Amino acid sequence: MKVIDIKDIEGISIGQTENASAGTGCTVILCKDGARAGIDVRGGGPASRDTRILDPLMAAQQIHAVVLAGGSAFGLGAADGVMRLLEERGIGFDVGVTKVPLVPQSDIFDLTVGDPKVRPDASMGYEAARLAMDAPNYRNGNYGAGCGATAGKALGMEYCTKTGIGSWAVQAGDLKIGAVVVLNALGDVFDFRSGKQIAGLLSEDRKSFRSSSDVLKSSMDIIDNRYAAFGGDGTVANTTLAVVVTNADLSKAQLCKMAGMAQDGYARSIAPVHSSADGDSIYALSVGSVKADQDVAGVLAAEVVSMAIIKAVESSESAFGFPAAKNL
Repeated sequence: MKVIDIKDIEGISIGQTENASAGTGCTVILCKDGARAGIDVRGGGPASRDTRILDPLMAAQQIHAVVLAGGSAFGLGAADGVMRLLEERGIGFDVGVTKVPLVPQSDIFDLTVGDPKVRPDASMGYEAARLAMDAPNYRNGNYGAGCGATAGKALGMEYCTKTGIGSWAVQAGDLKIGAVVVLNALGDVFDFRSGKQIAGLLSEDRKSFRSSSDVLKSSMDIIDNRYAAFGGDGTVANTTLAVVVTNADLSKAQLCKMAGMAQDGYARSIAPVHSSADGDSIYALSVGSVKADQDVAGVLAAEVVSMAIIKAVESSESAFGFPAAKNL
């Protein structure tokens, strides 16, 4: 098995736009020839659009893009711009009078970073989709949907770490599988290979880390800060998002299972995870015809998700007063 670039997986292209001063952005994973897709949602508060069509009982057999964005529920209009670009390019489900692109979307909460009044919108989604189509520009770090991502918010934003977006992909024989992860977690982040904490809740002097789980378990003081951890108005202030892409020939039902197995990558890399203050979701896309066992694909999916989380930490830069791990 060898490491490859996420862009080496044929059948997808990725475009990103961000407003660096406002601390928000948009990432579009485009599948112009269509992709079978599944999803697994474990967090208690997802901000999403059209994810129901990924249920194996639903009629749609292909989607044409996945949008990851900031802005919480305010940012869900970014998919409008993606749909507009795809319709202009003749991509979508043919209904006779036009072609309707199927574009699910999930958003992180980044309103407490940068300018809360600036959110991804249709114009940002359109530009990200145009770049995906004409000049793919994916980068790890403070880009796209990862522009305003942070982790370790059990005590509010004062002690969190700046994170971002990360990717990792591998190839075993003809099988390729990779993941793009937007790391925006309530909990702490760990390198699953060593068990070492690499991001999350900062110490009082903001020069090292402490354990969010220990804080939650040992002190009722967290109740006083729950308002901050939930975004200040009861809304969910976190959410880690991932898109796993493979050239394995898998059905919608198998992809939903693979997305569920990929959640193991979250569980061994983020703690606590899947809380009511997170909207943790994983998409799984099939863009090829390579024969593969779904459980083998699921094991690899969990691994590339964990590695993409590490890359999201390592690639991020300090911003908006929040230190990145590399600067501690």
